[in-house]
Amino acid sequence: MRKLLIISLASTGLMFFSCNSEKKWNLEGNVENAPKTMLIVQASDNGRWYTLDTVMTDDKGAFKFEHAAAGYPDIYRLNLGDKSIYFPIDSTETVSVTADADNFDTGYTISGSTAADMLMAVDSRIREIAKQKGYTAAASDSLLKRELGGMIIGDPAGIVSYYIINKQINGQRIFNPDNRRDNKVIGAVANAFDQYRPTDPRTRYLRALYLAHRPSTRHTEQLDTVHATEIGFFDIALTDNTGATHTLSDVVSRNKVVVLNFTAYLADWSPAYNLELAKAYEKYHNSGLEIYQIGLDEDEFQWKQSAKNLPWITVYNPSATGTDLLMKYNVQALPATFIIANGELAKRVIDVTNIGNDIAAHL
Repeated sequence: MRKLLIISLASTGLMFFSCNSEKKWNLEGNVENAPKTMLIVQASDNGRWYTLDTVMTDDKGAFKFEHAAAGYPDIYRLNLGDKSIYFPIDSTETVSVTADADNFDTGYTISGSTAADMLMAVDSRIREIAKQKGYTAAASDSLLKRELGGMIIGDPAGIVSYYIINKQINGQRIFNPDNRRDNKVIGAVANAFDQYRPTDPRTRYLRALYLAHRPSTRHTEQLDTVHATEIGFFDIALTDNTGATHTLSDVVSRNKVVVLNFTAYLADWSPAYNLELAKAYEKYHNSGLEIYQIGLDEDEFQWKQSAKNLPWITVYNPSATGTDLLMKYNVQALPATFIIANGELAKRVIDVTNIGNDIAAHL
């Protein structure tokens, strides 16, 4: 969902604008118990961290920092001594950090974008598993991989997905390229970057990482389309317009293919989008297709009026309590649609007008 903003400038103001138009991102926040303390802001060159600059907190621990935008999404980190807080920058947003000097890398919050929320959730979940099972076991924990893999499938070309496949616990990769299944997940991210971010400097690195650990193609330069089909899915239990509960796992168990769609019926694009879903539903429902559609409308009453007229499963996700579900599926914008086949997340639908072919490939 990209928006193009065209700005027309009068010729008399062009020179003034050009002198002040450098795009920048901002980092601001507060570190308790750290007055007049130096923080270090670092960037990464595919794993090699280097210092961008330093910033000093004031006598209350507050700080502000700005830097020229890189032109592509990136991961940065804020250091206090040997402790780090990682945060993503997509373009020119402002990310806020709140932390305490005594537990700088564990008791913090970052905000300012959906990617920031996602990345914080990733690190929080990793710490939770490590606390339960120990750092050595956490790096290879199947549940953790399944959850993080689900986030990757939600947006394989996103900067958070890049962060996940490079994440290490005590020097051990969570997604190890020497592991065949893990390397398929890496391949899904590499393929997505190759398709949607061909000029991103990370794309060549991801491509090389995947191909170097793919035994059958160690010496080829072609990157095949890879889907992380062994990731599974996060179960969902929500109610329809009559109050009946529908679980996604139950729907998946009864059907060959399930289209999972996050939507908002009152959005301008909704009627056209549902029309494409209806075409696919009419054609493939008797062959084993079901649609599990989650409404995210603010007005539940209006949602019910629309939901009761649809032939597939429609459930409601309350905006006040449903953010966890959106985080798990990496839903950053609506509509968001996924295909679940054979009990696994098969792909994210990019072009709804082609969804019939996507479904047919799994029936």
